[in-house]
Amino acid sequence: MTGVATLMIAMGIMNGMDKEFEKKLKVMNYPITVYSSLVNVDDTLLHRLEKKFPNFKYSPYIESSAVIQKGSLYGVMLYGVDFKKEAGINYIFKNAIKDIKKPGLFDVVVGSRLFSDLGIVKGEKVIMIFSKMTPLGFGISPILKKVKVVSYFKSGLIAYDKGIAYMNINGLKRILHQNYYSGIHIWSPNPFKDIEKIKKAVPPGVGVIGWWQQNGNFFAALKMEKRALFLVLMLIIIVAALNIISSLLMMIMSKRKEIALMLSLGASNREIKSIFLKLGTLIGLMGITFGAIIGGIGIWILKTFDIIKLPADVYGVSRLPIDLSPVDFGLIILGAFVIVILSSIYPAVKAGKTDVLETLRYE
Repeated sequence: MTGVATLMIAMGIMNGMDKEFEKKLKVMNYPITVYSSLVNVDDTLLHRLEKKFPNFKYSPYIESSAVIQKGSLYGVMLYGVDFKKEAGINYIFKNAIKDIKKPGLFDVVVGSRLFSDLGIVKGEKVIMIFSKMTPLGFGISPILKKVKVVSYFKSGLIAYDKGIAYMNINGLKRILHQNYYSGIHIWSPNPFKDIEKIKKAVPPGVGVIGWWQQNGNFFAALKMEKRALFLVLMLIIIVAALNIISSLLMMIMSKRKEIALMLSLGASNREIKSIFLKLGTLIGLMGITFGAIIGGIGIWILKTFDIIKLPADVYGVSRLPIDLSPVDFGLIILGAFVIVILSSIYPAVKAGKTDVLETLRYE
């Protein structure tokens, strides 16, 4: 009972955290990204994709590294985007610009942590230094531009909130003198299948990548951690199964005379084995049933009441996310049931091997 309940709650927490991280990474990395590789991505390719897959959402972008100067220097990865199109596929960005009616040419949206570090207010102007160089006399100089920070977004992941900024794509085009895109962010109903369609639609030399491929090592580590936790917590059920074995063996020892008497009266070894097999299975099933009930109640309490609070700047969420999938629940119940059956077989076989003559000789 304790093992099943603990395993359910632990797997629910693992699933909840995994889905929360996946949700944030999916938004900031986008379901599918088409990017310039050997061939530049331009308006021609964008219009072709929009015509061929009209049910997808597209947000072309220009990527550039930059430094914001406000007392100190703060490096950011700057994305030039169409505010309206980006808001259509990125709800975090959408929330950040909900009060902006018409974005200016050099308007910038930064992450909440960077906004706090800059110590500014919305609408304040800062100097942005771009990595692209421009000729100046007999030398070269980085491009400097005064931009206006109109808002900030909050993704919940400090690496994004401190290191990413968005700018009006038309303004960035003018600053960098660039007419092609770095890539196109794409939202689709089923990115795992749709990515193959997009790969066939783009010309050779244009890269296509999914959000799960950008963070493959991270999700592989989470998956391995989840499996390891499942196996470790299953040991609790195995320990409980040893108690079932020891209890049945003690019962067999104390009931040897009754077992021998039943055998002498015509009961078969198979019937004796069946009795103790059913008894062990009944004990195990009761534990599994009550464990599932207690685990379900525990998950409901953690979901309903804000009992455990988490630091949002560390985990990206302020309350404990918990979500037990039907597959994990089925594996827990199935694994516990198999262990219960296996733990009942040995005592049942032991009871069936009771020697009638030896046991009843002195009775």
